[in-house]
Amino acid sequence: MDYIRDEHRVHLIVYHLVFCPARRKKILVGQVAIDCDKLIRAKCDEKGWTIAELAIQPDHVHLFVQVYPATACTEVLKEVKGVTSRELRKRHAHLLKLPSLWTRSYFAATAGNVSAATIAKYIAAQTGF
Repeated sequence: MDYIRDEHRVHLIVYHLVFCPARRKKILVGQVAIDCDKLIRAKCDEKGWTIAELAIQPDHVHLFVQVYPATACTEVLKEVKGVTSRELRKRHAHLLKLPSLWTRSYFAATAGNVSAATIAKYIAAQTGF
């Protein structure tokens, strides 16, 4: 990953985020996984965040994303979980059985240029949908 240069700063802020559906249910399969992938990519594009890797597993999501210095990992999670929960539950009625789509918990780690390749390789090795 390359450093981003703008008017007054040079930065490389990369988060490795992992989050799970409520009760770790294996609901992220088939069309739900495909729709989830599209929604996450669209939200990141809208916000100007660059996805280095995205892997959607049946019971969790790995998101490796490059953001701006003022963007907290909680903001990324709020935006991504919010849009996916709302839209997936609209499109797939069976998801309405869950009290909420996502758990409140998550894993977050920052990565620099050295470890970015390692994390990207790990996420890419995850089996997709």
